[in-house]
Amino acid sequence: MTQDDFEHSDGDDLHFWSFIDHAIARTTKELPGIDALAMRMVLSLHRAANMLVYDLESTVHRPRGWSWPGFRVLFAIWLTAPLEARKVAELSGMSRAAVSALVNTLERDGLVRKERAPYDGRAILLGLTPKGHQAITEAFRAHNAREQDWAGALSKDEQRTLICLLEKISAHSADIEAKQRS
Repeated sequence: MTQDDFEHSDGDDLHFWSFIDHAIARTTKELPGIDALAMRMVLSLHRAANMLVYDLESTVHRPRGWSWPGFRVLFAIWLTAPLEARKVAELSGMSRAAVSALVNTLERDGLVRKERAPYDGRAILLGLTPKGHQAITEAFRAHNAREQDWAGALSKDEQRTLICLLEKISAHSADIEAKQRS
């Protein structure tokens, strides 16, 4: 960037959503032939997902002392326990190391319990304590109420259409050999 570019930057006028238009205009100018529609779809999807996650985390989970990943771990354990940490990592889309660190914190907080698996003395099964069960069910009621707030922007038919489209994109990930956590 030249000094002139710094003096005439229009970045101050941009905001979270208008940046998409700006990014598309700049990239298509500099790199003719890029697929602007695909770029808009991915940027919009990413930004909407980030906004939703940030809102859920800040309005529902942070007040309870949890991060978004902490909620995801508790949610997976709540719905599938007892199960091994590696499976919690897979179901929550997180690394084993991240799950291990979170489980230690959640265990310290009295929400999660560990026990040896009867089928393999080396394997550790995770479950919720009674306190953990109460905490996640209360949190999920608030979480779902906030989900309803977000979904309220769309009619039921639009919600179903969006779900179908997102599932189609997800299924297509196998066709393009997309990298995923395992």
